Amino acid sequence: MEKINLVPLDLADSSSVIEAIHTSDPDEVYNLAAQSFVEASFEQPVATANISGVSVTRILEGVRQVKPDARVYQASSSEMFGSTGGGSRPITEEDAFRPMSPYAAAKLYGHWVTKIYANAYDLFSCSGLLFNHESPLRGLEFVTRKVSNAVARISMGLDNEVVLGNLDAKRDWGYAPEYVEAMWMMLQQDHPETYVVATGRCHSVRELVETAFGVVDLDWKKYTRTDKRFLRPLDVGCLVGDPSKIKAELGWSPRTEFAELVEIMVKEDIRRWEKWLAGERFPWDAFNYPSEVNIITRGLRM
Repeated sequence: MEKINLVPLDLADSSSVIEAIHTSDPDEVYNLAAQSFVEASFEQPVATANISGVSVTRILEGVRQVKPDARVYQASSSEMFGSTGGGSRPITEEDAFRPMSPYAAAKLYGHWVTKIYANAYDLFSCSGLLFNHESPLRGLEFVTRKVSNAVARISMGLDNEVVLGNLDAKRDWGYAPEYVEAMWMMLQQDHPETYVVATGRCHSVRELVETAFGVVDLDWKKYTRTDKRFLRPLDVGCLVGDPSKIKAELGWSPRTEFAELVEIMVKEDIRRWEKWLAGERFPWDAFNYPSEVNIITRGLRM
């Protein structure tokens, strides 16, 4: 921790971004900040556009003015592809973008402006087209963590069900620490380049739930139900990426299989709840989240 300095900034304020760049004097800038929850982008489209999209320009412009030799990584998203490929084949860097949410549209703006600054100002700025990457640090609003946390609680007798939306949605899920390695590798090259970062395999939410309950030897069907309130206004049926380019050019490839990833997440949530029940208090996100079911129910009554 002695090597980490926290510098606050406001992504909606250009002067704040410029001051943070001036203070930190970075060699590499990784922009992972965003309103990153797809469902929330339908409820907060303008804020999502500002933070996930326009703020990328503020960062790039700040680097251009203050530290033009710094290298910039922009976290682009597989959601930008939307319905591209129809789930019939893995998506490559050459495929067309067809965003299906305000989040995806905002990310697409950030993606293209990153390319524009690289070409117009000769900045080393590049984007990673990252497909879903998960870890025990994932927020509880995301389906992977929602499931792992629910399975942990159910296995310990703290809860009795998990309520989900579309069980047929399929995603290419990988392990986040390995994807961070790919980000770093992208900034070590001679020239900025765009890469798809993915496993090349997709799994359904149903498979996620079945695998997670399997970690604690429970039948997922007894504890899982669906509710249309958790369906997106528009949903992408399947997103799977083709990591061939980054494998060939940078030597990167995923190492953690889907089942292993799910097990890591479930066991970590069990460990957290065990510590909490034993009276240990520690920084943890679970109690910062109210019940989404209660929120939606109250909203419907208003």
